[in-house]
Amino acid sequence: MAGVVAVMWLLEIIDAATGGALDTLGIHARTVDGLWQIFTAPWLHHGWAHLAGNTIPLLVLGWLVLMDSTRTWLVSALIVTVRSGLFAWVASPSGSVTLGASGVVFGWLTFLLVKGIFTRDIGDIVLAVIVLFVYGGVLWGILPTASGVSWQAHLGGAAGGVLAAWLLTLTEREQRSRMIASRP
Repeated sequence: MAGVVAVMWLLEIIDAATGGALDTLGIHARTVDGLWQIFTAPWLHHGWAHLAGNTIPLLVLGWLVLMDSTRTWLVSALIVTVRSGLFAWVASPSGSVTLGASGVVFGWLTFLLVKGIFTRDIGDIVLAVIVLFVYGGVLWGILPTASGVSWQAHLGGAAGGVLAAWLLTLTEREQRSRMIASRP
């Protein structure tokens, strides 16, 4: 996670040095060219304050997801990035450009909040309660309350987190069932 965040900070240094040239790689709402930028937008931010605001939650929540497994981290990151980006691409105002890792933050937040519901594991449930206590207030960001904040990316990311938790739990259950069935 430290490496991921370090790359984001390096990209912001490059962006600042080039007068914001990397900001063009954000998600351009409802344009064909803007569609592939779903994968570049989470790495880029609208300035230092935006990046600083995403850094700690991204580190903490990403690390908590990574503690499960590298596979869980990668799959959840992909699902969350695509859901967040697609929703921002479809639902953002025409002419807008969406940047930042907050969609991923919201995705990992909801992933951690709902995973225990699917796994019924006491450890996952306790973790969800702690995460809710620390970061629960952030969930208001899925509502269109602040100008210049992509509630669309937040809501899409949150939906992606729920989807990732469900799919990954379903996959784990299927793997356990196969292992049990294959025992002699």
